[in-house]
Amino acid sequence: MRSPQTIPKIIYLDAVGTLFGVKGSVGDQYAIVAQDFGVSLDSELINQSFYKSFQAAPRMAFPSLPQSDIPVAEYEWWYALAKQTFGQTGDLTKFENFDVFFQSLYAYFATDKPWFVYEDTKFALDTWKKQGIILGLLSNFDSRLYSVVKTLELETYFDSITISTEAGSAKPDRKIFETALKKHSLQHSPDLAWHIGDSFSEDYQGAISLGINAFWLNRDRAISNDPQKQAAQSINKLTDLLG
Repeated sequence: MRSPQTIPKIIYLDAVGTLFGVKGSVGDQYAIVAQDFGVSLDSELINQSFYKSFQAAPRMAFPSLPQSDIPVAEYEWWYALAKQTFGQTGDLTKFENFDVFFQSLYAYFATDKPWFVYEDTKFALDTWKKQGIILGLLSNFDSRLYSVVKTLELETYFDSITISTEAGSAKPDRKIFETALKKHSLQHSPDLAWHIGDSFSEDYQGAISLGINAFWLNRDRAISNDPQKQAAQSINKLTDLLG
């Protein structure tokens, strides 16, 4: 559903699941890297374990941590998640040196290899830029996002990039949204901004709690009996907002 809206001053967009996604599944991509180490994985089992571990993990934000220490903290966060994922499936002992494997896996996800850009992404971004709308990237991601958007040729669209590890706060917390708004001097005028993301709780509810005009990107067209989701401003693709 889309309600008539005035053109915003800025549109903030989520990254993974909104602008681009993982090819196949996370499990598929983990299995591809594991092959280089002579390890065969059940990608579906790995994928299930990954999301179970991911949902149980603390959000990726490091309050009060010096900027210089963030890359190490990011690496350790993902290392712990990967180790738990493979431990749950019984695959951890298959690796001669899991640390070396993880180094390769971590670097792999900083490239374009595991990602694909949704077909509506660039057309929507191009249209908004031509309309003079400022674009900002707002994501619960780590600093590899900078290299990912560059290699996917999305970097030049964005006037700002705000990530949870640098903001010290992750969506749906207020601070990360406030950090993004302050970069464009909109902390007192959140109604001039839109936020678009695929997570109902993190993106949609997090943004509207600050008075940002939000749209829930429901790419899978999932049907919900939740009254809040039914009442939300929702779209199925970014181009639904182009009019």
